[in-house]
Amino acid sequence: MRLIISFAALLLSVVLLQLSTGGVGPLDAISGLTLGFSKEQIGLLGSAHFLGFFIGCWWSPRLMGTVGHSRAFAAFTALGAIGLIGHTLTDNPLAWAAMRIASGLCVAGCYTVIEAWLNAKVTNETRGRAMGSYRIVDMGASLAAQLIIAVLPPAAYVSYNLLAILCCAALLPLTLTRASQPETPSAPRLRPKLAWRCSPLAVAGVIVAALSSASFRMVGPLYGQEVGLGIDQIAFFLAAFVLGGALAQYPMGWLADKYDRRWVLIWLSVAAILSSGVTIGASGLGTLAVMTSAALFGFTTFPIFSVSAAHAHDFAKSNERVELSAALMFFFALGAIASPFVASALIENYGPSALFAMIALGHLGLISFGLTRMRARPTPEQRTQYVYAPRTSFVIGRLLKRSRERR
Repeated sequence: MRLIISFAALLLSVVLLQLSTGGVGPLDAISGLTLGFSKEQIGLLGSAHFLGFFIGCWWSPRLMGTVGHSRAFAAFTALGAIGLIGHTLTDNPLAWAAMRIASGLCVAGCYTVIEAWLNAKVTNETRGRAMGSYRIVDMGASLAAQLIIAVLPPAAYVSYNLLAILCCAALLPLTLTRASQPETPSAPRLRPKLAWRCSPLAVAGVIVAALSSASFRMVGPLYGQEVGLGIDQIAFFLAAFVLGGALAQYPMGWLADKYDRRWVLIWLSVAAILSSGVTIGASGLGTLAVMTSAALFGFTTFPIFSVSAAHAHDFAKSNERVELSAALMFFFALGAIASPFVASALIENYGPSALFAMIALGHLGLISFGLTRMRARPTPEQRTQYVYAPRTSFVIGRLLKRSRERR
């Protein structure tokens, strides 16, 4: 409890930020349907968010090094609030896409500041408990963000202004804290080739993880509307996915530490294909079946990023871990930029089941590549510890570095 209190300002900022930026994705999709946007235009909004996220991941450590933690956090929060309020000024989908780039910048920039601050303040003795608290708070707020759209009317002035208020409120705990600002760490170099050298399978895994999660979270409301869910039911549909992913972390981590991680990835992809089929089949079996299938889908797809990251770190040197984490985030961002637009176009042309057909095809490719890689080299005898790896910023590797060393 003392540990949580000492980081209360940071954790409260995380909650408010997640409620704001986590809610805008599904709200935009439902609002776009209300305003008559095409499905491709709604998918473009999701892709624009991850484009902003990628730019923010690269730029935010440099801005933080120039102006400091608090000012950088204020700048990125202001961008997020501007993007949210701007939604109320126009109903042009291209303008909304530009505003979603601002929201992506906000997410990446604010999480970079928060995680750099956490990393500077924790000690070896408190790191595990601090990360545990951080994960619980982040995941809980993400779950609540999906539910918040159940009470927000789509395409309404009040909805976007409420999210903008939450975004601005995230400024208060961190900027008013009496704790001194830590020294600004150097930005990790972006070395995509490092990730490929360590593990081509891990690179493929994080891209497929992006294909699954980004398309579902950004285009899932389109699927929900197509299969007859109401707005409040779509909120629970998305929340079920997040809850399933959260529940999967412990059992999948245990399997990844006990067995060959390549087999864990392969069998997770097999399960993801089956859960995609179950989700398609459950669309006509009632609301409870649809919600259960979403939780199952989250359970089978959410851990793939963390298992892939753990496999890559098995082949990395200790001094490469921070840059490897950034490189894996780079490939995740590339997959996340492309997948919402592609998924929405497939739904437009082939119906709602095309979303899960695309995801299943991606996992089929991962299975084939995984079997090929198993013949290329043996798994290392000494392996790193599995840790849940949030997809939040390029500096998350600094927080997780010591956790991976303990084995």
